[in-house]
Amino acid sequence: MAKLHFLYSVMNAGKTTHLLQVRYNYIENGGHVLLFTSVIDDRFGIGKVKSRLGLEADATPLRKEDAIDALVAAEHARRPVTAVLIDEVQFMTADQIRQLAWIVDELRIPVMAYGLKNNVYGTLFSDAIVALMALADDFQEIKQLCHCGRKATMILKYDRNGEAVRSGEVVEIGGEGRYVSVCRPHWTAGDIGPAARQLLAQPVAAE
Repeated sequence: MAKLHFLYSVMNAGKTTHLLQVRYNYIENGGHVLLFTSVIDDRFGIGKVKSRLGLEADATPLRKEDAIDALVAAEHARRPVTAVLIDEVQFMTADQIRQLAWIVDELRIPVMAYGLKNNVYGTLFSDAIVALMALADDFQEIKQLCHCGRKATMILKYDRNGEAVRSGEVVEIGGEGRYVSVCRPHWTAGDIGPAARQLLAQPVAAE
């Protein structure tokens, strides 16, 4: 039976690597896979999904006004779709999440949506994540460790002095160097850990 899967984690836990491995496995077995990502995430170019390990694939970039159910239905009519994979699902809209549920229920196509569950301020990342938490059939946490060795469940944003940032914009595309995944106690304390502090102490190379 097709299901709507939500695979979530904090930052730098290997979500995209996992997604690209799943895509590869489907294709290797003759499957027809549709891969979508947000047009907002243009770190590697619009419509590019790339992991920190160097794996990459082309994807269909989604805008907030795009109807993903219509896109999938049209392709499914042309050639049966085996699975739909979503990267950076936190940037979608709640209506698009409901469309993913329709793809599962009406087209009987499994959907695997990857993204961040929490934002840096300790709440669910977006309305899309609220909808996904309500509608998903299956939840899988891709685990990451805090600098103390506990499981990281929170994302801490910090400034150039290593101080926690507790206000401002949630989304800062390309600002990975200002985020660290930590456990809840160290998120509360604003402790970014020794590795992040060491990186801050290194001199910035001249351009």
